[in-house]
Amino acid sequence: MNYADKSELRHNKNELPLEHLIPVTSRDSILEEYRGTPIESLLGYHNLEYSFDKYKHAELLIGMCMDYRKHLNIPDNFAYILRTGGGNLRYSEFKLSYAIAIGGVKAIALIGHDNCGMVNLMSKKEKFVQGLVENAGWDLERAEEHFTHFVPMFEIGNEVDFVISEAKRLRLRYPKILVVPMFYGMADKQLYLLKE
Repeated sequence: MNYADKSELRHNKNELPLEHLIPVTSRDSILEEYRGTPIESLLGYHNLEYSFDKYKHAELLIGMCMDYRKHLNIPDNFAYILRTGGGNLRYSEFKLSYAIAIGGVKAIALIGHDNCGMVNLMSKKEKFVQGLVENAGWDLERAEEHFTHFVPMFEIGNEVDFVISEAKRLRLRYPKILVVPMFYGMADKQLYLLKE
């Protein structure tokens, strides 16, 4: 299934803003400003089956969700990868700064995906709290306080809007770094560029 051709894709009863998705089906579909950069290489390796080059160090950092259902087709040593809930890098900035300052990263790919668990977190409160009580041995009050304290930090709202806003924030923070918002389609396992 290709999301660009499917109008019925839904998440939490709200349609994703499919008008933002740019399918990458050939080199020509990669936006001009990303050609010749690690972003083109990422899209080429994952979507277009480019032959793997050998890398001694990474020039790309990929920020993506910790969701276990996503796997990228990339060569060894190609990228640093930070996986966080919703791909939210707000609380991983020191690691990001380290990869830029010490690791020499020149570009950041922020990859959101559909059906993300960090969307509409309040609807998951009961299951979250009960899971901590049953699976981790927490008492009910401590589990509820934990949930209530952290929800505002980790709720991302709409997946596409969050990735685009996070890219804008990081561009201001790291003005010499290429920061590109992307989307991973869970059904077709393809990467999409996002129109901003």
